[in-house]
Amino acid sequence: MDEPHHSRVRPPIAKALYARAAKCKPLVDEIIDEKLDAVVPRGGFDLLNDFSIPLPIDVIGAILGVDIERRAEFRDWSEGVIQVLNPFRTPQQVAYLERSGEAISTYFEEQIADRRANPKDDLISDVVTLQAEGAELTDREIISNLIGLLVGGNLTTSDLIGNGVYALLTHPEQLAKLKADPSIVAQVVEEILRFDGPVDITARVTPRDMEIGGCPVKARQSVISLLRSANHDPDIFENPDDFDVSRKPGPHVAFGGGSHICIGAPLARIEAQAALVKLFQRFPNLRLARPDEKPEKRTLPFFNGIQRLDVLI
Repeated sequence: MDEPHHSRVRPPIAKALYARAAKCKPLVDEIIDEKLDAVVPRGGFDLLNDFSIPLPIDVIGAILGVDIERRAEFRDWSEGVIQVLNPFRTPQQVAYLERSGEAISTYFEEQIADRRANPKDDLISDVVTLQAEGAELTDREIISNLIGLLVGGNLTTSDLIGNGVYALLTHPEQLAKLKADPSIVAQVVEEILRFDGPVDITARVTPRDMEIGGCPVKARQSVISLLRSANHDPDIFENPDDFDVSRKPGPHVAFGGGSHICIGAPLARIEAQAALVKLFQRFPNLRLARPDEKPEKRTLPFFNGIQRLDVLI
C-alpha cells in the first residue's frame, strides 16, 4: 500500500497487534504444549504437519478470538487462502482459494459486527475499538489486514520453525549450545532467519525515480530483492554459509525492512523461540527419521519451506 494510505492504515493495526503479541507468551506456550502432548504416544511425527503448521494458525486464531469449536474450520480456510501466494494454482486450488476467501471474509464481517455490540478480549475488538476512537480504517481494510495476518504469518512462521529444527538437527554442535543454555534462543532464531529464512525473494515498488546499486529505476517500477543473497553477503557476514548460533546477530533482512517491514515479526519471533525451547526440552533425543535423505522442499515460488520432516522422539 502506497502513501498516504500506508501511514493511515498500518499504525493502528500495528498498535493493536504488538500489544497482543507482547502478552501472548502464555497462550503460545499453552498451544505448543497441546501440540507436543498429542504426538507423545506415537514415538515420532511429521514436524511440519503435526506441529509447525497448525501452531501459528491456532495462535493467530486464539488472538483473533476464534471460538475453539471453530478452530478446525478456521484452519481449513487459512490453508485455502494461502493459495493466493501460489502463481501456479491448479483449478482445484483456485476453487479452494475462492471458497476459503469468501468464507473467511464473511466470518470477519460477522465478527466485526459482533464485537461492536459485544467487545471481547481479542484483536478484532482491539481494532474495532481503535476505529471507534478515530482511526481512519474502513471495515474492508480491517478485513484485508486480518486476512493478511493469516496469509503472511502462518506459512512463514511454520517454515521458520521447520527450517530451524532441520538446521539444528543437522548441526548437532549448534543444537548442543541451545540445549546447554536455552536463554540464547533469541540469538538462535536470528541465525536461523539469516541462514535459512522462510522467504527467499520479495518485491518492492519504487516511490520515485531513484538509483539502486548504480542502476537507474523509474518511479512505480518493481524491484525484486533476493533476501537469501543479502543474508549470505560475505561483506556483511563472516563465513556466511556457516550455521553458527554463537554468531553476533547482524543486520539480516529476513523480515524485509523499512516502512514495509513484516508487521508480524514480533509474533513470529515469540512463537519460534518458544517452539524450539519447548520442543527440545520435551524431546531431548529428537532426531531425523531419515537422516541420510534431504527433505523435500515446498513447491511455492519465492518461499522457502520443507514439505515434510519426519522426526523420532
